[in-house]
Amino acid sequence: MHKSIIIANWKLNPGTASEARLLFSAVKKGVAGIRNAEVVVCPPFVYLPALSEIRRAASLGAQDCFWEDKGAYTGEVSSSMLKEFGVTHVIVGHSERRNWLGETDEMIARKIKAVLKEKLMPVLCVGERERDSSGDIPVVVEEQICAALSGLKKGEFKNGIIAYEPVWAIGTGRPDTPDDAARAAIFIRKIVKKVLG
Repeated sequence: MHKSIIIANWKLNPGTASEARLLFSAVKKGVAGIRNAEVVVCPPFVYLPALSEIRRAASLGAQDCFWEDKGAYTGEVSSSMLKEFGVTHVIVGHSERRNWLGETDEMIARKIKAVLKEKLMPVLCVGERERDSSGDIPVVVEEQICAALSGLKKGEFKNGIIAYEPVWAIGTGRPDTPDDAARAAIFIRKIVKKVLG
């Protein structure tokens, strides 16, 4: 049986470090009795130092990273910097970054390689913007996975996570169904096996 992974992406919340510490403490208390599940909290970058000092029951994740270790990349954070603060997971390819910041499949592939280089766990987000009228998982999801994992060798992504995030279901009042999510999981496993063997 696979262990469940619960990832809480805080996005641009909360507003202060003290609020972040309070929220993180509440999350830790709330998940203390959960068995066979790993909880990963992904706060804004600025709260990582404060939360790295109090993490125990929950793992610490990052909402993104850059593909280079250092250099003239204003505003970016490397996976080696994240690792220093106890980050174990890094979200890559989130739909908001794809849509609003113009992240490309090539950029996402480079980020995954950087995360893996530091022995961190990439959380690759994939999903379609529009629901397929037949209910099938569109080819765009396959394209996103193939592009993101391109250049990886067999076994390199063995600890990676692929998070299916159908953009059409976010905040629309039309949630994805458990059956559709299960079909998406089967589809994604087939694609990963095809790409990485």
